[in-house]
Amino acid sequence: MPKIEVCLTPALLDLYAIENSIVVVIDILRATSSITYGIENGAEAIIPVMNVEDCLNYADKGYLLAAERNGEVVEGYDFGNSPFSYTKEKVAGKTIVLTTTNGTKAMHLAQERAYQVIVGSFLNLSSVCDYLKKQNRDVLLLCAGWKDNFNLEDTLFAGAVVEQLQADFTVGDDSSVAALDMYQLAKGDLREYLKKSSHNHRLVKLNIEEDVQFCLRLNVCNTIPVLEGEYLVALKF
Repeated sequence: MPKIEVCLTPALLDLYAIENSIVVVIDILRATSSITYGIENGAEAIIPVMNVEDCLNYADKGYLLAAERNGEVVEGYDFGNSPFSYTKEKVAGKTIVLTTTNGTKAMHLAQERAYQVIVGSFLNLSSVCDYLKKQNRDVLLLCAGWKDNFNLEDTLFAGAVVEQLQADFTVGDDSSVAALDMYQLAKGDLREYLKKSSHNHRLVKLNIEEDVQFCLRLNVCNTIPVLEGEYLVALKF
């Protein structure tokens, strides 16, 4: 059987052999949730870039520019990474250039070596799991974390994936076991569990509880964003 592993932070990514693996990038609050929702709502593509300044390279192309740092929209940009900025009315038919504190960095690091990079969130959990079951290929669940540190919300999602795939995959590391145990402890009320997280305290100060609640909803979307070159687009399978 193929194996499934969990990388708890991008700082540990070099420890994993991913050349033949599908890497699922996870940044639940809020980048991968917003990306999934945007592609589901008809965005033509989303271009993840590493730095705020990189967005400016696309300023003359008519793209929407989205930049977030420390949970807040960077001044002068169209929007940040709130899922409510990625509605059909705002993004259908558009290309968005996006940089975030954690998620877009994780995508670039994974793309350097991985067989394939896709985007996972609670919003498309079932679609992601169904796709991975059909591929017969090793999987690495890459938690974007917070500034290269471990975080709870991304690990919970990794545990949710492990729970659904453990019958079809070899669980390859203790990180996967820990993520699964944590998810099974928390899944009855994810929001309540996450009230103890450090990122929750940051987000509460920003008054975006509605965003947090939305990002924890299950299977709102069928779309799986996949990184093809510099573009995140809807996966065809």
